[in-house]
Amino acid sequence: QVQVVESGGGLVRAGGSLRLSCAASGRAYAMGWFRQAPGKEREFVAAISRSGYSTGYADSVKGRFTISRDNAKNTVYLHMNSLKPEDTAVYYCAADEARIYSGSSVNEYDFWGQGTQVTVSS
Repeated sequence: QVQVVESGGGLVRAGGSLRLSCAASGRAYAMGWFRQAPGKEREFVAAISRSGYSTGYADSVKGRFTISRDNAKNTVYLHMNSLKPEDTAVYYCAADEARIYSGSSVNEYDFWGQGTQVTVSS
């Protein structure tokens, strides 16, 4: 069983920055970040391939968020800049055991973390 653990959430003012971290046990996996705001469905934020060569972003975060990874530490990061109140959500990290790169579908990921809260105040 792959364990996925997120960290780095918190409270930040609009325009500020945060960095989320996600540690996955075992080897390098295709990874993704998702978020879920109260009363809304879980939505895709960003994804990265096993090697880190390929990345993808939701339109709502493109140009503000950057996904990266350090495979020596089995850790994936989400660098969030120019945060907006609408970025407020629980952020989840997910791992895909089979694919080299996974996309934006929740159903493509096999293992999920417990989530970390990000709150952006106006």
